[in-house]
Amino acid sequence: MRRTHVISTGFRVPDRVITNDELASMMNTSDEWIRQRSGIAERRWVEEGEAGSDLGAGAASMALERAGMTADDLDCLIVATLSPDHFFPGTGVFLQRKLGIRDIPCLDVRNQCAGFLYGLSVADAWIRTGRYERVLLVGTEVHSTGLHKNDFGRDTAVLFGDGAGAVILGPAEVGRGNRNGSGSQRGILSVHIHADGRFAEKLWMEAPASKYNPLITHGHIDAGLTCPRMDGREVFRQAVTRMPQAVHEALDAEGLSIDDVDMLIAHQANLRICQMVQRALRLPDHRVYNNIQRYGNTTAASLPIALHECVEEGRLQRGDLLCLTAFGSGFTWGSALIRW
Repeated sequence: MRRTHVISTGFRVPDRVITNDELASMMNTSDEWIRQRSGIAERRWVEEGEAGSDLGAGAASMALERAGMTADDLDCLIVATLSPDHFFPGTGVFLQRKLGIRDIPCLDVRNQCAGFLYGLSVADAWIRTGRYERVLLVGTEVHSTGLHKNDFGRDTAVLFGDGAGAVILGPAEVGRGNRNGSGSQRGILSVHIHADGRFAEKLWMEAPASKYNPLITHGHIDAGLTCPRMDGREVFRQAVTRMPQAVHEALDAEGLSIDDVDMLIAHQANLRICQMVQRALRLPDHRVYNNIQRYGNTTAASLPIALHECVEEGRLQRGDLLCLTAFGSGFTWGSALIRW
């Protein structure tokens, strides 16, 4: 029996730091308003011409270096993003090219904030069944080029940042072991993913879209259809309900309880949401990791960026039980349990 484990992590964020005060010079907002509403102090935005595949390549290169591997060791590449470099082809092939490899399959996942979990579910299934041995999973986003940096787009423009996170996944044989990580019990225990399309328009960007002919017009732009739109109240209500439910679903599937969780990393959409999820699960601060204060909402890149920093800060030890959860557009959501 095989189980998937995380071999290494990596991340890359743009050098350009955008503070709340800088946003206040573009639109009617303030540092205090943004912090109170979201907990965000700053975020990173790309420079002109910097693409999601560039950030993804940086994150992937770091993960490869830390694993002592080269890109030629990879069997498959999965990219989760809602902000592809181009309408088509997918960002995966551009990332593949920038890593200097070819022939291996590239899968693009478009499940927004839950994209990393959806990609993790696919990678886990492939590795468990022996289809692939080394899978690179990348979450990468460039939001800044699609935001309306004015009063019209203020509610979303202050929330989103650019960045990428990566994990390299591989097989581990499952044998006898115990909770502290001895033996070979490390790895992904299970991944659980869900969706409910009834709420699709509660968090979406309407255009460009193939349902329109042509895909995009000046009228779409003037009407604000190319700006992300969100029913913040409904998103908040659903997020603080669905993520704790998903965590308990994963724990129940493995015969575990919340007391067994050593570290929770929730999608970094809004610090208030993360705090509400933490409260619902009755977890103390030292068993929860947040970094939205520095990067804003990086959607599909949120979980792998936070995971990388959590590892780098020594917050995860061998044998710890890690829980990941996310919720976002679609609505889509899920959870994963990993024995570190």
